[in-house]
Amino acid sequence: MTTKRDQELLSAAALTAFKLNGQFLELAEHLARPSGLTVAWWQVLGAVINQPLSVSGVAREMGITRQAVQRTADVLVGRGLAEYHDNPAHRRAKLVALTPEGRVAMSAIGPDHANHARELSAVLGADQLADAVAALTKLSEALDALDLSD
Repeated sequence: MTTKRDQELLSAAALTAFKLNGQFLELAEHLARPSGLTVAWWQVLGAVINQPLSVSGVAREMGITRQAVQRTADVLVGRGLAEYHDNPAHRRAKLVALTPEGRVAMSAIGPDHANHARELSAVLGADQLADAVAALTKLSEALDALDLSD
């Protein structure tokens, strides 16, 4: 049985997540701008920095639509920051991979990213920051488990 407190907590969690999303987008814009990237470009490049992924794989990893990733990937390829590779697992679904130029753009974010990470850790404390990340991860997993079928 759902209690009023359960509903209040769900609402508070959602509102806090919405605020955090806005705060992280503002920080991401601040970090990405000097390297010539947009937040959307950084998001897609970041998803494939360690290994190429399909557009659908990037969408799942980042929690955004496949169509949005496809549009962004096409722009990144057009600008020479990413390229498409053949996908041995699927003939039609190409893999998105970083180019050397994409790696340079991503590495340009590193120093400011490290400074802000250090500042955040100093404000919260490293253990509390790790606990917050763990709680957010657990919350995300719980939301994934919800039955959202009509």
